[in-house]
Amino acid sequence: MNDPLHLAHGLAGDHTPPDWPPLAIGEVVTLLRGYPALGTPTRIDWHSPRPLSAACLVETEHATVFVKRHHRSVRSAATLAEEHRFIAHLRDRGMPIPAVLRDAREQTAVASGDWVYEVHERAAGIDLYREAISWEPLPNRAHALSAGGMLAALHDAAADYRAPQRDTHILVARSELIVAPDPVAALRAQLPQRAGLADYLRERDWPHDFAELLAPWHASAQPRLAQQTPLWTHGDWHVSNLCWSDGGNGARISAVLDFGLAAANFALFDLATAIERNAIAWLALDTGLDAAHPDIARALIEGYRRQRPLDAADLDLLADLLPLVHVDFALSEVEYYHAVTHSRANADVAYDTFLRGHAAWFRTPAGHAMLQAVRDLA
Repeated sequence: MNDPLHLAHGLAGDHTPPDWPPLAIGEVVTLLRGYPALGTPTRIDWHSPRPLSAACLVETEHATVFVKRHHRSVRSAATLAEEHRFIAHLRDRGMPIPAVLRDAREQTAVASGDWVYEVHERAAGIDLYREAISWEPLPNRAHALSAGGMLAALHDAAADYRAPQRDTHILVARSELIVAPDPVAALRAQLPQRAGLADYLRERDWPHDFAELLAPWHASAQPRLAQQTPLWTHGDWHVSNLCWSDGGNGARISAVLDFGLAAANFALFDLATAIERNAIAWLALDTGLDAAHPDIARALIEGYRRQRPLDAADLDLLADLLPLVHVDFALSEVEYYHAVTHSRANADVAYDTFLRGHAAWFRTPAGHAMLQAVRDLA
């Protein structure tokens, strides 16, 4: 199934065989026959190291395009089209996002056998961080300032977008559980429709684990979370999903990528996710190195609030939200690894290291210091 020459980012920051076979030139040729304006594909330039799907840059007679393939158990054509409608809305409001191309039948999501495909324009600019792992902190404060400002611009562009919630939980960043007054009851109500996750949780004392990881923050934060204005969010605001005009400190963001985790949430959810992704070196927790990068967190927030004001109450809620923001997505990864790729080891990492471990870190002195750094910005 896997090409031994192509490796993907592993959960431990290593490189491992990908979950899905890499795209092959013959497969791409067949797909792109449905896009006659592109001409015949000539070669594959680059394979993405991201593990949850297969993607590559393809050079054709007339253009270079980005092709991404999902297994139908992860994305149906209808589910993928939810992302594409959100992208189209944001592009209409001036956001620098590569267009999703339509095939000869006017489809943006193409189902074929076990697979569902999408084809995008090549992103403008330089993909400075394309080899970065999603849990690697951003090393450049100036880029964090720009990333915060662009996230605020995206939220302004999304403010009038109206669509139902995503029709899947798998590999989507949602917030229903942390917004619920009783997250245990909310998850229990979801499980009849999430058979794979229910099967995994049968062997876990998950109500106890939930109570432990939520206890320090949820009771205080939940009433304020429930009052947040609904907003569709990007869901994975890491610098590896941004392209840049150049590599300097003054670089502008030239493209925003990858709306695979997008869903209906609220603005602070996206900003908390950005801090979690870019300002904490999660893979360094066991090395003894300093994992917290409060300067990056502060820069993200400062860039954001230059465009969208944040008052003291917002910053206090943002700090309370940080230890909770990952909960729904961590469970979606548990579900993916257990029910889709059938990797018990990876499901355990998602549950123990991601779901429980990230929340636990915020109870450490370093975690408390990070939360205080956010509050101090008020």
